Amino acid sequence: MKLTTKIFIGLILGAIVGLGLHLAAPDLFSTLDAYVFGPLGTVFLNLIKMLVVPIVFFSITLGTASLGDPKKLGRIGGKTIAFFLVTTTIAISIAISLAYLFQPGSVDINPAGAEYEAQEAPGVVETFTNIIPTNPIQAMTEGNMLQIIAFAIFIGFALAMLGKKTEGIYKLVEQGNEIMMFLVNLIMRFAPYGAFGLLASAIGTMGIDGMKGMAMYMFVVILGLVIHAIVTYGSAVAFLGKMNPIKFAKGFFPAMTVGFSTSSSSSTLPISMKTAQENLNVPKPVSSFVQPLGATINMDGTAIMQGVATIFIAQVYGSDLSFAQLVMVVLTAVLASIGTAGVPGVGLIMLAMVLNQVSLPVEGIALIIGIDRLLDMLRTSLNITGDAACAVVVAESERKYGIDEDAKRMEA
Repeated sequence: MKLTTKIFIGLILGAIVGLGLHLAAPDLFSTLDAYVFGPLGTVFLNLIKMLVVPIVFFSITLGTASLGDPKKLGRIGGKTIAFFLVTTTIAISIAISLAYLFQPGSVDINPAGAEYEAQEAPGVVETFTNIIPTNPIQAMTEGNMLQIIAFAIFIGFALAMLGKKTEGIYKLVEQGNEIMMFLVNLIMRFAPYGAFGLLASAIGTMGIDGMKGMAMYMFVVILGLVIHAIVTYGSAVAFLGKMNPIKFAKGFFPAMTVGFSTSSSSSTLPISMKTAQENLNVPKPVSSFVQPLGATINMDGTAIMQGVATIFIAQVYGSDLSFAQLVMVVLTAVLASIGTAGVPGVGLIMLAMVLNQVSLPVEGIALIIGIDRLLDMLRTSLNITGDAACAVVVAESERKYGIDEDAKRMEA
């Protein structure tokens, strides 16, 4: 049985067991969640998180070093960032349009008593000025991905420029990357059990009642995610990446299932890169550069949630947003996605930033927080799919510059 099938079975069994225990034996669920489901999911997440920082450092360093030419690095970096900004803008626009079309906040929901303690989101200027680390080791210890990526790009550029003088260091980084990929394969054997534990815990905690009250909001968010995946990414892969979208979806499905179960773009990164390289034939230099960057700054699924949630909260509280405020929602959500870390639940912190920009009550987040875990799983799958779509598009555009030869040199 293929690993993808095993993970899918784990997800389905987790949903069935979690919901069944929630309805029939809530006390038993609490016990099993504390001693079985929760630990299974936590162990799996920790195993993957253990590899994230070294993989980001090694892969970005190797990717940058293999690109070598500053012009090539700038070209690929420019295409990648442009793709992410355009697709995120499309995503938030789809979300706002659907929210106005279906009016999810027009149902009878009482916001009174809603409590949510807002955490301070980093400002846009602060995000950009903090990209350069003052202490790279501290950045790695704290898991600050933007700073790790910046440091790795500098190291990779230096390795490319110094050439034979630093062959030993280059080999060391290359071997470190090989070790990480070996460990990814090892850890993935535990993925079906981790997926089972994570989904059983999430569905069992939420139950049917928690989903019923927010059915329309959930429907609009999920519809936005599906439309963006099929129309935006499907079109990009087909017309720009010259790849059949169905082949793309089938090839990347294993990573989607892991993204769904972990709710973390960063944690899923090792599997995303492996899947893109092996199943989608994305050259290693492109995958090593584009996907770690995407896991840090490309959050289309989060942008869709923020767009729908903002209009939903405005409708619940009876607030009409002006066109200027809607433009501000788009701009803030796009820029916030750059500062959104790829970890579970952080989208809610960024949503507080968006709500503040248009003078909506941050307490409204309490209305959606109960079902956010399930939606977080879905939007993480979309986020990593966007990273892979970008990698496919960039790889196709770089083939005329000989990116496949760069990949062969990396593997030689």
